[in-house]
Amino acid sequence: MASTLTKIDLTAGRISRLDQSYAQAAQRTFDFKTKPRGSLGRLEDLACQVAAIRRQPKPAPEPAAVVVVAGDHGIAAEGVSAYPQEVTAQMLANFAAGGAAICVLARAVDARLVVVDAGVSEAFRHDAVLDRRLGAGTANSSRGPAMARETACRAVEAGIDLAEQLAADGIGLMALGDMGIANTATSSAITAAFLGCDPAEVIGRGTGVDDQALTLKVAAVRRALEVNAPDPSDPIGVLASVGGFEHGVLAGLALGAAATGVPVVLDGFVVGAAALLAARIAPEARAAMIASHLSPEPGHARLLNDLGLAPLLDLRMRLGEGSGAALGVQLVNTALLLLRDMATFEDARVTDAGA
Repeated sequence: MASTLTKIDLTAGRISRLDQSYAQAAQRTFDFKTKPRGSLGRLEDLACQVAAIRRQPKPAPEPAAVVVVAGDHGIAAEGVSAYPQEVTAQMLANFAAGGAAICVLARAVDARLVVVDAGVSEAFRHDAVLDRRLGAGTANSSRGPAMARETACRAVEAGIDLAEQLAADGIGLMALGDMGIANTATSSAITAAFLGCDPAEVIGRGTGVDDQALTLKVAAVRRALEVNAPDPSDPIGVLASVGGFEHGVLAGLALGAAATGVPVVLDGFVVGAAALLAARIAPEARAAMIASHLSPEPGHARLLNDLGLAPLLDLRMRLGEGSGAALGVQLVNTALLLLRDMATFEDARVTDAGA
């Protein structure tokens, strides 16, 4: 008897290769604007990519959302972070009150801020926080699986559902962010599992750990990979073994957005690890991704290279929360405004030298 396709399978099946004719149409529009050909550089590339993702020859800015997904990690017990785990719930309260960096940045780029509790150890109930809890944090992956496989599937499906809801509500650009103590350790484990490299090559200082804590972090991630031996050809298995609840939800958001023709702006290392997971589930999902910036975490450049993505900015940001992704939203919408509003040579009565 044939197995029933899951929501993840069905969503992956809806993600098709981009139709580059839309990108080519957008580029032709740019070529008739009052400027030398290609002189706006990557801003032109951005607008053309969005045209292909949305299947529109001349896309304009659409409402944007920054989705910040929070979760806690059992591996925090190994001393891998400079901050105690209760900070995750405290930051959810800060998000709800509008006082975090991402609150300021989302307002600055006129984006809706959507905060999701995917499994914080201390539940925070507030109208401004979506409850998508999969548990009170994951188990300690250095001692065994972070979560059950069924839970990992539910995490990805929750992200797909949310992406579909946001798209149905008119959101045409999604920026992804994260919050969770010890999430760079977990992201390092995911990255090392998929890239087949030693954890020390992708592990950084995260929130700013000292040399002793960095040594503990490398050892804990190595143990997690040794104990669980995740199979890189089984993305859900990798998530269940060494991932976090937020990684699953973020991967589902990337898949759901790609399936509905919505561009996805990625934040830093943690979101990048989730994007790597999404790309292993559905390789064509990469075409809908935009890397906003380069994190100082050593694993970020490596996973972006694997995804075939070049970051738009390098501001040495390592906050998370979707802070870099919000800046990416501004750049995407600026590119689309240029495509829509710049005068043509004919309209402005400017001589076109064809250069």
